[in-house]
Amino acid sequence: MGGYEDQIKRRREAIEERVEAALARSGRPRDAARIMAVSKTVGIPEVVAAIAAGYRLFGENRPQELVRKLEGLAREQGLPAVRFDMIGNLQTNKINAVLGRASCIHSISSLHLAKAVSSRVERRMASGDCGAAQDVLLEVNVSGEASKSGFSPDELRASLDELRTYRGIHVIGLMTMAPQGDKSIARRTFAGLRELRDELASRCPELDLGELSCGMSEDFEEALEEGSTLVRLGRVVFDPSFELK
Repeated sequence: MGGYEDQIKRRREAIEERVEAALARSGRPRDAARIMAVSKTVGIPEVVAAIAAGYRLFGENRPQELVRKLEGLAREQGLPAVRFDMIGNLQTNKINAVLGRASCIHSISSLHLAKAVSSRVERRMASGDCGAAQDVLLEVNVSGEASKSGFSPDELRASLDELRTYRGIHVIGLMTMAPQGDKSIARRTFAGLRELRDELASRCPELDLGELSCGMSEDFEEALEEGSTLVRLGRVVFDPSFELK
């Protein structure tokens, strides 16, 4: 893995330069946003290489992969502490596999799922198995694509009062995905998420909506310029042949 580790380190340096420049263009400091390495398509050795390169925040799409990665890394010696989040669609029958493993669930896409996660957490809190609500992001389908899951902006506005009653989840922000292939549409999507966050925060100032999780390998610079606080990068991190444009 020596050659691969060197490539991952060089790529991280290039990503860091792009992130810092995009944040500067939006008038924000480097610590205004974090990079998540999305490890869904790679194995444990590649994750170890990414840790050696300096990544400490990872995202997984499937609960079974989250479990596998965490168990595999636990067998590695001398690794620093890292964090894993759940970023993919979550079925209700997989909630228990994620709780206690994912620091944050990025994909709360409906009231039904929010209620299911909250009720499982509340039961765990009552039994003493966990001591706090689960951090979550609300997934919003800003672009309106039929192929994407998530609350529509209007659904989220209408659901906010009920979401605030779910004691097992702690909403810390919003997440979205932009349509691929057109950076101008992606930019409008990210701007729409920020504007929705600002509207909801003004309406409910007691809510913590500081996190905006948006931007992927093809469009993370646009996302950062529009206010993203967390970019989810997969291929650009792990595939040295992915072209940074």
